[in-house]
Amino acid sequence: MSGLSALEERLGHRFARRRLLEQALTHRSYGPDNNERLEFLGDGVLGCAVAEALYDRFPGLPEGKLTQLRASLVRKEALAGIGARLELSRFLRAGLPPGASLTDSIVADALEALFGAVFLDAGYPAARQAVEQAFEPLLASLDPLSVTKDAKTQLQELLQARRDSPPEYRVVSTLGEAHERTFEVECAVPALKLTTTGSGRSRRGAEQQAAKAMLEKLAK
Repeated sequence: MSGLSALEERLGHRFARRRLLEQALTHRSYGPDNNERLEFLGDGVLGCAVAEALYDRFPGLPEGKLTQLRASLVRKEALAGIGARLELSRFLRAGLPPGASLTDSIVADALEALFGAVFLDAGYPAARQAVEQAFEPLLASLDPLSVTKDAKTQLQELLQARRDSPPEYRVVSTLGEAHERTFEVECAVPALKLTTTGSGRSRRGAEQQAAKAMLEKLAK
């Protein structure tokens, strides 16, 4: 893979084991030596690094606000935006059908895999540095007072306040090829005999849409 030095410079990490970098940039549609396991690892590394960065940057901010800030930073849409700024699509290897394009989910997953690869290559301090460098524009623009709770959190808290049972989520269907999969999720509140559905390019996104629909139904 050519031109990877430019990506390493943007990450602020030069790989000793270049194979890890190449694997992080390989989607499962390309072959068996792909980035799925690195993505799993990178998700954990990312969550820890972002939590630590927020803890240091906002001393005295309560746990609830820190949790909201972290959720706003590690959601797929934010990761895809960072991936676009790093121009990951230039380097990704994916066996997509003719005319198909890389989805935000693929780019976001590759970014998480990159952080996992940095962790394996040089340990947590290097991975945290890469995360902070990639996230610096978002971290610098954060306003703790303007962060709102996501739909799932709002629904959970509303039902708790009403002393109703918590919502239940289940995947109703999964449509499309691996590179452009769409999830349909049902949100149910059994005590109220209410159900709603939501769809999205990730299970998490579909759950958020279903929770939003439930909030709208409960507000009527």
